Amino acid sequence: MGTERRIAHGVPVATTQPASLVERMQSGDLDAFEEFFVTYQRPVYVTALAIMRDPFQAEEILQDCFVKAYRVRQRLRPDVSPLPWLQRVATNLCYSRLARRRARTEPLTAFISNLVADLGARPEQVVESREIIEVLQRGIDALPPKQQTAIILYYLHGYSLAEAAEIAACNVGTMKSRIHYALKGLRSLVPAERRAMLPGSARLATDDLP
Repeated sequence: MGTERRIAHGVPVATTQPASLVERMQSGDLDAFEEFFVTYQRPVYVTALAIMRDPFQAEEILQDCFVKAYRVRQRLRPDVSPLPWLQRVATNLCYSRLARRRARTEPLTAFISNLVADLGARPEQVVESREIIEVLQRGIDALPPKQQTAIILYYLHGYSLAEAAEIAACNVGTMKSRIHYALKGLRSLVPAERRAMLPGSARLATDDLP
């Protein structure tokens, strides 16, 4: 699956930052911190929402993440985008909270539509298959945390394998393996006759990873 499609259907990945933003923030410029927050809040919030499935909890994770960023601002590198670090902090905060409180609410059908685009159907056609969406939602919820994080980073945000691996603090081979086994598990949840309902050769592909 190409990077262009994943980014087109997911959340754009910010790989650059406004010049001198981190330096200004490190010097105590509160306006710079507000700009920092505005620049990176959306992808961080989307990650938190995809994991928590609760907008209120996702908002709390977002706030906690940026509070931590401000506290450790002197350790941020001005020449490197802070987004991978922010995403790692956010995912850690989410799973720490879920370990204490396994609360899940509204399914993110848009996220699942990105994921099951590998079924071979157009996203709008997949969304119409509500039963498959519900089955996959339950399957995503049941994935081990590391596999769940892998597919969120790769399919929702459109990160490359290398970028997702950096955020998850693992090597590229491990990230590829997590995505492979996550998709293998999800594919097994959709019976052959249900996959046949979708146009084309409906399947959750695991061989398209670079």
